[in-house]
Amino acid sequence: MAANRSAILLAAVLVALLPAALCQKAAPAPEAATPAAPNVTAVLEKGGQYTKFMRLMKSTQQDTQLNAQANGSDTGFTVFAPTDNAFDSLKAGTLNSLTQQEQVSLVQAHILPTFYSMESFETASNPVRTQASGADGPYTVNVTATSNSNVNVSTGLVSTLVGTALRATKPLAVYSIDKVLLPYDLFGPKPPASSPPAPGKKPASATKGGVAAPAGSEEEEAPPAGAAAAVGAGWSLAAVVAAACLL
Repeated sequence: MAANRSAILLAAVLVALLPAALCQKAAPAPEAATPAAPNVTAVLEKGGQYTKFMRLMKSTQQDTQLNAQANGSDTGFTVFAPTDNAFDSLKAGTLNSLTQQEQVSLVQAHILPTFYSMESFETASNPVRTQASGADGPYTVNVTATSNSNVNVSTGLVSTLVGTALRATKPLAVYSIDKVLLPYDLFGPKPPASSPPAPGKKPASATKGGVAAPAGSEEEEAPPAGAAAAVGAGWSLAAVVAAACLL
């Protein structure tokens, strides 16, 4: 009897609580986390071995410029980040020999104005334009997939494999590389200087009043002063003889 009363009481409690449970709103699902704004400096700092590239980007203000351009970009950007060892492998004085504008171009030659995943590199149309440009147009690189599914990037002077992806979320991809991409436009062979005139070449014919004297002119074939005097004296003697004959 007591058991029946307990069961009835429990049922009554459940019936009383049921409407409240039905009216209670479901808890909202947590919102998806908003991706952080792209920051190439933070990516390189996290990588831990890109101090010299970071320093070069900062001195040329390309870090702040890239962050501003990448934020909200539809096409995105791709950065090839040389390691500190890559800069250590450069010939001494390589960076110091560049002007400030050439250092800007060097950094920009490591930035593509398009987001590339490792898979999309395989279908890239070469040559691929970089952010750098000069008198002959934009600096370019060639990106090719190797037979063992690696990706190679080349400037014509330097070729290296594309390494670990430090970030691969659109709009910014950052890939580690083991060499500094020296642009052909900056470090390629320069055209030879124009040759000086051959030794022993005679100067142009003398001029008078800015006009060249014609061949056979009086100035060119005038007889010596002594010869002219002798001719004059001969004509004078002939005149004297002729006058004497008339007397």
